[in-house]
Amino acid sequence: MIAANLEAAVAKQLDESAKVKQELKSMAGAIVGLAEDMYNCLKKNGKVFFCGNGGSAADSQHIAAELVGMFLKDRKALPGIALTVNPSVVTAVSNDWSFDDVFARQVQALMSKNDLLICISAGGNSPNVVRAVEEAQKIGARTAALLGKGGGRTATMVDRALVVPSNMTPRIQEAHITIGHIACGLVEEWFVDGRE
Repeated sequence: MIAANLEAAVAKQLDESAKVKQELKSMAGAIVGLAEDMYNCLKKNGKVFFCGNGGSAADSQHIAAELVGMFLKDRKALPGIALTVNPSVVTAVSNDWSFDDVFARQVQALMSKNDLLICISAGGNSPNVVRAVEEAQKIGARTAALLGKGGGRTATMVDRALVVPSNMTPRIQEAHITIGHIACGLVEEWFVDGRE
């Protein structure tokens, strides 16, 4: 009986995850738009930067790795940079300024107007993500965000907001990586096979 209850609970979570991903179909145009933002940035020798906290930090690193390495096809490396991966910078900025500035300082140091910042945040209200967007905008760089829970403050700030229709952090994060994979797949296809 206990095993059956656990299996039912697992099945329920799988159904919830599948439902959220099915609802992403309504965002297909926005996902293509995100891929176009990435492609246009990279074609102009810009770099795609990512930031986020916790699971979203891991997603930032994951999606950046899909660009630098490869997604499905062998092709030239594309510059994807996660602002979460240098512990010395993260701890120095957090200690000497504030954790709210941990991404903004890196945006100031590393980004140019030809670059793209993609923020990943389940709720969209993380102060360090908001500050990163503000700094990117001062530089004149394009900004985008993968969000959930209505999008929060970040949705009102970025050039392109993709807001997953869920309030459950795990389901939002699962959808974010799906969106990232689809966008990276499109970018890769356009670089390898050309774009009509």
